[in-house]
Amino acid sequence: MRITVNGESSQIAAEKLTAALDELGYGAARVATAVNGEFVPAAMRADHALCEGDRLEILAPRQGG
Repeated sequence: MRITVNGESSQIAAEKLTAALDELGYGAARVATAVNGEFVPAAMRADHALCEGDRLEILAPRQGG
């Protein structure tokens, strides 16, 4: 299915958010996710279904000082 990931169009086979993260190369990385502007907690990703045209935002924490 075609979704938008961080503003760029992507074609993925995954139907669940956890599988999509694996497919997109994020695997076990500690990231925050939002689908269509709604935050999806890590504990809910395995059950969160993705649909054609969804907008997925993946944010990684930054360190600074």
